[in-house]
Amino acid sequence: MKITKITQQQKDRSRYSIYVDERYSFSLSEGALLKSGLASGQELSQEDIKAYKQKSADDKLYNRALKYVAMRPRSVWEIQTYLERKHSPAPLTEQITNKLINLDLLNDEKFARMFVRDRALLRPTSRRKMIAELRKKHVSEEAIEAALLTEQTDEAVVLRELVAKKRQLAKFKHDDLKLMQYLARQGFGYSDIKSALDQYQDD
Repeated sequence: MKITKITQQQKDRSRYSIYVDERYSFSLSEGALLKSGLASGQELSQEDIKAYKQKSADDKLYNRALKYVAMRPRSVWEIQTYLERKHSPAPLTEQITNKLINLDLLNDEKFARMFVRDRALLRPTSRRKMIAELRKKHVSEEAIEAALLTEQTDEAVVLRELVAKKRQLAKFKHDDLKLMQYLARQGFGYSDIKSALDQYQDD
């Protein structure tokens, strides 16, 4: 069996289709193709084709993982869970995860720091809730603690600013109970919430 054609795919320009005996056989990413050394006119055995088809499937999964981490920062656990949902076998999941770690595209310490910083800038919430959210993503306690140390935000100030912001919304404007319930879901304690509400009314 002979490779008769190698063409760049139209829908995904990063992948190339390999034709054997004039029929489509499998595809590889540009990097995988270069690494394989495949070329038109090359003879392949049935075993070779079977191996390349498996490599093609693994290669597609790796590229999906690349796109997944490119969308936004992910924890190691998130990418592992994503690959499991795609029915990736455990050895391949470990291989892809390690490759992304080695490329510094996965790093739980960096992820935790970015998570805490983004929450502080875009969606202010309590320290307690940030810890809970990072734990849900299976980030280590050490990484969480280090990240929180880099963002020394005064939680009382965050709470007062949230109260002032939410009071502008119709559903919270005159409903203390609903606002308190919302703030409690953000991880703030009752006494701190009551104090912030009292202070807002005094102002």
